[in-house]
Amino acid sequence: MARKLALHVLLFLLTVVTTTLAGAEWRYGRSFFYGYGGFIWPPAITWQQVLGGLAFSSAFLGFLTVHEFGHYLTARFYRVRVTLPYYIPIWLGVTFGIGTMGAFIRIKERIFSRKEFFDIGIAGPLAGFVLALAILAYGFTHLPPLEYLYSIHPDYRVWGQNYEAHVYYRADDLAIGRNLLFWLFEELVADPALLPSRYEIVHYPLLFAGFLSLFFTALNLLPIGQLDGGHILYGMMGYERFNRLSPILYILFIFYAGLGLLSLEINVEEDWWKWAGYALYLLVVFRPLFPEARRGVLVAAGVLSAQLFVQIIWPQVQGYNGWLVFGLVLSKALGVFHPSSPNEEPLSRGRILLGWVALVVFVLCFSPAPFIID
Repeated sequence: MARKLALHVLLFLLTVVTTTLAGAEWRYGRSFFYGYGGFIWPPAITWQQVLGGLAFSSAFLGFLTVHEFGHYLTARFYRVRVTLPYYIPIWLGVTFGIGTMGAFIRIKERIFSRKEFFDIGIAGPLAGFVLALAILAYGFTHLPPLEYLYSIHPDYRVWGQNYEAHVYYRADDLAIGRNLLFWLFEELVADPALLPSRYEIVHYPLLFAGFLSLFFTALNLLPIGQLDGGHILYGMMGYERFNRLSPILYILFIFYAGLGLLSLEINVEEDWWKWAGYALYLLVVFRPLFPEARRGVLVAAGVLSAQLFVQIIWPQVQGYNGWLVFGLVLSKALGVFHPSSPNEEPLSRGRILLGWVALVVFVLCFSPAPFIID
């Protein structure tokens, strides 16, 4: 028992370190481990920068912790054997890392009823969502003056508040996407004179942590398979109806993700591998959905044909190809279907209403294109 507890504590502390380093790098726009001569040890980071990174780390890890303990405490309430959260520290030393791949708990026995699946599944996202609201509310009501941004980008000073109209972004600059809730905070809460551009949110640790909290909430609430959203929808619909609907939702998800990936202007010598690779991807992700391989091939062909048809009649359309990675994880690791439970008794009206609340939370948090590299 002591060894298991020590492992959880160690992983958490390592994740504090990695997310603090990542937060400092995003906030101050540099890598503290790499200089002109290559890898540097000890890292070129000051205590002030560590504290700056800790603002991101504490906010985002606070969200992850509240989310996971929402699941954990509800499972314990139902006397389901469950582990404490396992945090996943990762520091890549390169741009676009956030210091962690999230956290998870392991449920070590079968869950007895639809009600328990529903309650355990919904507790995490709703608890995390409440903290995400608090993080964003504080972040948007305590925006620093523009002098803060000038300290990171001194060249912006000459343009003042209108800097965005004059800055030409590089091809590898990262902008965050938008979702309804983030937009509402920008429009109704933030001071317009202090509001940063979407390219600069990464330098504002509470706004960035709040956006990531919404992103992970929406990701978990996707109503597919054994994600939290899948547990919720399974509880509302039952085993048979959910497992008929979930693969349809998954196919639509992949359809959107792959829109615009392939160009209709084909150069056979240069583009054949893109077409072959994407066709193979579709075959791989759709194969687990059907007992017969032939049906998976037909669905893959249908999705590819529909994507190309949409591109012909609406050339400007663009999905978000980054979702394809998560689509592969869903198909091959997490699963698109949901297991049954011994007790298939329907949920109460109160829980059904709460399930619709979770759907509203999903719509508010979901970003069709969460991260954009221009």
